[in-house]
Order: sequence, then C-alpha cells, then structure tokens
Amino acid sequence: MDYKALADMLWEAEEKREQIGRLTDMYPEMTVEDAYRVQLENVHRRVENGAKLVGMKIGLTSQAMQKLLNVDVPDYGHLFDDMLLTDGQVCHVSELIQPKVEGELSFCLNKTLKGPGVTVADVYEATKYVVPSLEIVDSRIKDWKIKLQDTISDNGSSARLMVGSRMTPIDQVDMRLTGMTLEKNGELANSGTTAEVWGNPAAAVACLSNMLAEFDIELKAGSIVMAGALTAAVPVVAGDVVTASFQGMGSVTVKFVD
Repeated sequence: MDYKALADMLWEAEEKREQIGRLTDMYPEMTVEDAYRVQLENVHRRVENGAKLVGMKIGLTSQAMQKLLNVDVPDYGHLFDDMLLTDGQVCHVSELIQPKVEGELSFCLNKTLKGPGVTVADVYEATKYVVPSLEIVDSRIKDWKIKLQDTISDNGSSARLMVGSRMTPIDQVDMRLTGMTLEKNGELANSGTTAEVWGNPAAAVACLSNMLAEFDIELKAGSIVMAGALTAAVPVVAGDVVTASFQGMGSVTVKFVD
C-alpha cells in the first residue's frame, strides 16, 4: 500500500476543499495501522511546511460518537497551530468542506506523558488545567460516509479547535459528573456529562498516551490534549453560533462566517 499516495489524495482534497471517495473502498484490506501511517505522512508534511504541533486529540470516546460511526474503539489525530482559534475568534467555513462542532474538555499538560503504562493518576499529576473547548471537525471523505480507517487516515477528521479562556485546576473539577450544554444559535443542540467520555475524560487521555506508544509518540509538556466529544457532533454553516458551557468551568463560543 502506497501510504504517501493516499496521503497526497487527502492533502489535495483539503487544499482544494473537495470531497473524495473512501480510502477503504480503494483498499478494503487497509488496517488501522496502515491508516495511522497515512496520517503520519501528512503530519510530517505539515511540520516540513512550517506548522507547529500544539497537541493531540482522541476521538470516538463517547457512545454517541461511536454509534455515529459504528465503531467501538477510539482514534486520534494531531493538532497544529494553524488549526487553533482563540476564544471569540470567528471560523471561516469557506476554508472547510463539511464542518461539524463538538464540545470537549482540553487538558493543558505541564508534564510529559509517554506510554505504555500511563494511568489516570498519571494524567491528573501531569495536568495543570482543564479548559472548555470546541472542536470543529471536517472530513475530506464524501458525505461523512467514513469507516474507522478513513477518519484515522484523515487525521481523525480534524480541522479547527477553540480553547476557552477560563482555566480550571483539574483538582477543582468533578471529572465524572460535570455537565455540558451545547447550544446552536441560542437553542439547546445537545447536552451530556463528562462521564460520557470513558467515565472520566482523564481515562481517555491515558488511553491516548498508551495508544501513541505504538509509534513512539509522547504527549509533551506544554501541549493541549482534547479528550473527546461528550455528545454527537452538530453540523454548522455560515451564520451559526455555537457555545459549549461546562458546569462551574465557564464556556467557549465560536461564530461561523463565510
């Protein structure tokens, strides 16, 4: 399997804002490991082109998102500085293809985590703050009709992220029972609790660290780790405003424009 050729297809689709067919239709034999090798091709290309890696995301950690894609395992992707939006900044849908929004908690690390063997306790010790966040996901695969290997190859369907400005020490947050509401244009779109993410989002971060060990990747001190959506993603278009509010932790809002 030509990992670079598949990565080239995804790269070009993102550059041209075009949708392509499923990679798994072209290569039904594609494994999860193959998919991560395709992902890494474009990770290396982004870095070579000057992008700075600012963190990682783990996805498909809630039942809602696993049901959406009919999978039972999480995946991950890399986050870069050119994806990062500051709180209050607008998101240009003209730069995307078929965006959706998810409410998540982000972990701000002050200690490096490297698997295997990382525990939830290790994550608590390594985390300085947790922050309300929005992930804007996008797929280069036509109509979001993706299998697990497709979204992995496509960097976990990453596009943009917005991290809130209010940081809360992790020991001040009930990581199991903190509620979140996701509003779209002032109306409730989804709601859930942090327990939706593997019972505790810190467990998802530990899982991510241990998954990354396969490729000798670590979660570096100073990086952002998105722990996965609490609820199913919400589609958006220009003119929409989405807010994720976390109980006792504040909120984060993004407006979508052309």
